[in-house]
Amino acid sequence: MSADALSDVLRTVRLTGAAFFDVAAKAPWVAEQPPPEMILPKILPGAEHLIAYHVVTEGRCFANIVGGEPIAVEAREVIVFTKGDPHVMSSSPGMRAESFAQGKIDAATASQLPFFVNYGGDGPAAKLVCGFLACDARPFNPLLENLPPVIKTGDPQDTDTGWLGQFIRFAMMESADKRAGGESVLAKLSELMFIEVVRRYLEALPPEQAGWLAGLRDPFVGKALSLMHGSPAHNWTIEELAKQVGLSRSVLAERFTDLVGIPPMQYLAKWRMQIASGLLSGGSANVATVASEIGYESEAAFSRAFKKMVGVPPSVWRRRVRSNG
Repeated sequence: MSADALSDVLRTVRLTGAAFFDVAAKAPWVAEQPPPEMILPKILPGAEHLIAYHVVTEGRCFANIVGGEPIAVEAREVIVFTKGDPHVMSSSPGMRAESFAQGKIDAATASQLPFFVNYGGDGPAAKLVCGFLACDARPFNPLLENLPPVIKTGDPQDTDTGWLGQFIRFAMMESADKRAGGESVLAKLSELMFIEVVRRYLEALPPEQAGWLAGLRDPFVGKALSLMHGSPAHNWTIEELAKQVGLSRSVLAERFTDLVGIPPMQYLAKWRMQIASGLLSGGSANVATVASEIGYESEAAFSRAFKKMVGVPPSVWRRRVRSNG
């Protein structure tokens, strides 16, 4: 059974929406996000990787990674910082905040979401919906490894019937009403928004682009990825994969490696370890059961492979993750 590899990765790396802000700002204004290690313990203790996003619902502003070039963001556009890099949002390019208001994160996590924030003076107004997502980065997240640090998408001419217009409309409804379950709705909306951003980025990749996302788009490599994700415990060989996708062994191996960056069997081994890390972190299954679930005939063989790839034995990984959770 084949699988949607992108959905499989998003599910396995446990993409999760977190804190959610409704921002009203008037020029001049500036806000600055600190490094992820200052935020993750507050909003999602134990999470590994931070993704930040900002949707401009009215007006316009500028965004940039600290030290990077400013990017203009118009109403009905979204900008996503996929690596969680420290960045600046401001009414004009080149501005810096004197200090980050850590109190806003503390207040947001202590209150019912969304958390309302006001910035600035008496100049032109802008409104934003901002938030965070988190996911696993280790031992293998092929999506994160292949996304640029910043993605901007959307359409200033988009109407309320478009995908971003719908996100804004539902987000603002939940913000205003503060109904029971609102935090969960906002978190899921954020996850859906991020998935749509990734899909748009994938669709816009140039033909010559390499990487895991480009592999998803290729009809042969994409099918091979889907087959491996659909049955990760299967004893795949390059010969069987090639037969299933309709290429020769050598052509598939070369095409897969050129696009994804590693050979098919190495990719499968890495993906199995990502699945294993999730099973070890979140469940009560013993190491032997985890080994069997991802296609290893013995606990010893799995433990050796896991340590070689991850750097520690499965039992140590489990203890570390649980102690950090």
